[in-house]
Amino acid sequence: MAYENYETITRLWQRFLREQLEQLPPEERKNLEGEFEKRFGELQKGASGDSTFGFADLIGFGAKGVLPFGELPYAHLVPDFDESVIPSQLHAAAELYFIYQHERMKAFQVADVLRQLFQLGRMRVQRGPGARSLYILEKWKPLRYALRDRMIAYRRVFNYGSAPAPAGAVVNQGFHRQLVAFMAAMAQYFRDMTVGEVIRGSQDIDDRPFGNLASIQRLGTDLRFALDRASYGNILALTHETGHYLSTLLDLFDQPDIKKAFDANTKWDVIEVVSNRHLGGMAELSQRAKMAESGRRILQWIADQDFETTADPLVFRAEARPFGAHAEAWIAAYRMTAEGRAFPGVGSAMRSTLGLKKRKPSLALAS
Repeated sequence: MAYENYETITRLWQRFLREQLEQLPPEERKNLEGEFEKRFGELQKGASGDSTFGFADLIGFGAKGVLPFGELPYAHLVPDFDESVIPSQLHAAAELYFIYQHERMKAFQVADVLRQLFQLGRMRVQRGPGARSLYILEKWKPLRYALRDRMIAYRRVFNYGSAPAPAGAVVNQGFHRQLVAFMAAMAQYFRDMTVGEVIRGSQDIDDRPFGNLASIQRLGTDLRFALDRASYGNILALTHETGHYLSTLLDLFDQPDIKKAFDANTKWDVIEVVSNRHLGGMAELSQRAKMAESGRRILQWIADQDFETTADPLVFRAEARPFGAHAEAWIAAYRMTAEGRAFPGVGSAMRSTLGLKKRKPSLALAS
């Protein structure tokens, strides 16, 4: 009687839920809403019966022959699309984003210049820890994936750069638009919450401050799916190897004899001085460093977030609050870069993402 049980539970559950919620005080009602929804899913699954041979029973090829509809098992379809991603690939994409920003900061080019200067004797180092590191770097090149391979990876996963994508490769065409939209949605959500707290006069008020989770959930799910499908192949291996190489380079720039050779106080001063002297000018170090930090953290959070439709808003707010700060920091840094100067602002970006028209300025009344 699986079909009849399924139909009965589905038809009568809403009436039962309404009657039960009316009898509960508001505090208990809020705590039990999620449990009721979970229990409804369990009842639906149990009432659907064993669907292993459901199609055979439906066409009369089962053990009992032709059965009436009321005795057929109901097809219970599980919505599992949002969970069908590979976290390791998404974590690799987050690290690759961090590496890409350091590529834009010319960290790899600075290392090549230092190696050349050391080989030609144009840098006054010879026996310190920096010289030793340069010698090892020259004799043992740990980077299997050269500049061309990194550029292809950036193009595949983020659609960044001008390197041609290999024929047949999956390219994440909409990554940047989706990332900017997600950052704007996170920032707008917490700005709305702040406005709600100010208007209501308290953070601990029982009513939820207004702020819509749907946009964050939709944009986060789309961004995660696009990154997942574009990060197959050698992205994980490339990220691991390049990440170790980048860590070695940053340690090299921070060696005392290297800093002394360029009259620098920090490794970032080394990158700045070498870029100005040998690479045609300094890149956007401060902005790129913040975009690397906050962008990677946001992408890591997206990789591990399930974005449940029935998520508790209070739990989501507590979990996502640090990432709201990261989103604001990323937007502030992005607006100071060359490509981010055309960023229209959080509100306008959200309206454009949602397909809404721009607001027309209101005309002032003549006095």
